Amino acid sequence: MTLTIYGCYRSRATRNIWLANELGLAFNHVPVIQVYRLPDPNAADAPLHTRSPEFLKVNPNARIPAIDDDGFVLNESLAINLYLARKHGGPLAPKDAQEEGLATMWSLWAANECETHALNLSYHLAAYPPEKRDPAIVAASLAALPAPFAVLDRQLAQGGGYVMGGRFTVADINVGEIIRYAKPAQQLFDAAPNVKAWLDKLHARPAFQKMWTARDAEAA
Repeated sequence: MTLTIYGCYRSRATRNIWLANELGLAFNHVPVIQVYRLPDPNAADAPLHTRSPEFLKVNPNARIPAIDDDGFVLNESLAINLYLARKHGGPLAPKDAQEEGLATMWSLWAANECETHALNLSYHLAAYPPEKRDPAIVAASLAALPAPFAVLDRQLAQGGGYVMGGRFTVADINVGEIIRYAKPAQQLFDAAPNVKAWLDKLHARPAFQKMWTARDAEAA
């Protein structure tokens, strides 16, 4: 049985690699890079990228990550994590149908309520060079995120410091990897102390640290 994860570390593939580390899964890593990061994706020496014909056979949507789990191909990072957790079980997986519903709900909640705004903060406060940063986008995201951060803060307070089940699960990885994008805006975390403590706790986990070390070693 062979699991292959397609995608570079500087992408949403981090979610799947972190979970694989937590589960102790052996996997092959195929470093597919986003096509927009290449000056000439058609160059003879261009690396494997999201528009490469070889990768389009895996994901015709031209997006990373994707997995091939012994012939079963799956796209979308959050769905991949829910699948891997269900398949391999253990305390990271939902224990029953209700927790499965909660894990799905919180994953979709984070994607719908937080991800676009959190990414905008990551780009326009840190990742982009100063000339590309847009204060209006920053202001809009800072206005939009306090409400969902408050929702998550209350959930963590009521749930023993985790998203569901009073324990660390796949839901924490899925939500945490989205909330991480907002870290350049520390004022959001200052106003949501349970979110800050939770994310710090997640990032102290050895499986996260292993993934992050590999990410730091990858070319920007």
